[in-house]
Amino acid sequence: MPLFQPLPSYTLTSRHKVLDLSVPHIMGILNVTPDSFSDGGEFNAIDNALAHCQQMLDDGATIIDIGGESTRPYADPVAIEDEMRRVVPVVEAIRRRYGADIWLSIDTSSPALIQAAFEAGADIWNDVRALKREGAADMAAKLDIPVVLMHMRGEPSTMTELADYDDVIQEVSVELTTRIDEVTSKGVRREQIIIDPGFGFAKNYAHHCALLTQLNDLQALGLPMMFGISRKRFLAEVLTKSGVDNVQSTQAKERDPIGSAAGLLALQQGAGIIRTHNVAMMQQAAALWQQLASYKRQQPQ
Repeated sequence: MPLFQPLPSYTLTSRHKVLDLSVPHIMGILNVTPDSFSDGGEFNAIDNALAHCQQMLDDGATIIDIGGESTRPYADPVAIEDEMRRVVPVVEAIRRRYGADIWLSIDTSSPALIQAAFEAGADIWNDVRALKREGAADMAAKLDIPVVLMHMRGEPSTMTELADYDDVIQEVSVELTTRIDEVTSKGVRREQIIIDPGFGFAKNYAHHCALLTQLNDLQALGLPMMFGISRKRFLAEVLTKSGVDNVQSTQAKERDPIGSAAGLLALQQGAGIIRTHNVAMMQQAAALWQQLASYKRQQPQ
């Protein structure tokens, strides 16, 4: 595809706010868990969560994604009472401090939690299980909330064993389409759906390479796309295979530069929301892409 192709002109609406996805949006990750793979325990106190939220907003985030359950491979499930205790007070605290204008996303699969979080001020439901839990699609329809449907097979405890595809692009597309049809049949409005191809979930190195080189094919689904690869194992595998000694063994936070490069590739292929731990680095990359895309549009054809 041509370089600097404009992003598709999608919008999301929530609480009388409109999010214009024809320009890139950076979703900053706020994990309020003790066991997240890259920053577990850093932000699960409300004061720390608020400080990190402020930093991400200052760095250019337009969406804050709050998660109270780790979904790393083989992660243990979290009791709903614990997830509620971690997430809802943080949503309430952010709304008290920053008002209604910022966009808050909740990374959960629990219908009960999203209802409580929505009542506390959440705007978007980011569900790695694509509304598969009992009552989830009905709750999304009831709240009429924008929802991210992510592609995953199985559960975090089983997904690694399910990474088996003949054609990963085609199968991810088909499986997402099935979920879209199922949730819209229960009243979720199609214009409130965002797709996520699920990097890091039930996919191996070769599958990630295929997805990242053919992500543009998923635009055929006609829905806005979110991209989340920040600090994930695939990036470590790329660095290990690079042959450069100093990056062959990395901690999660050391993968932010390559994650930002991957985010640029996703923007180029139509992903309007980039989910990241390092907002400042991704925002700089997105600013370059956006200004070059604007420059190119202004040139005579």
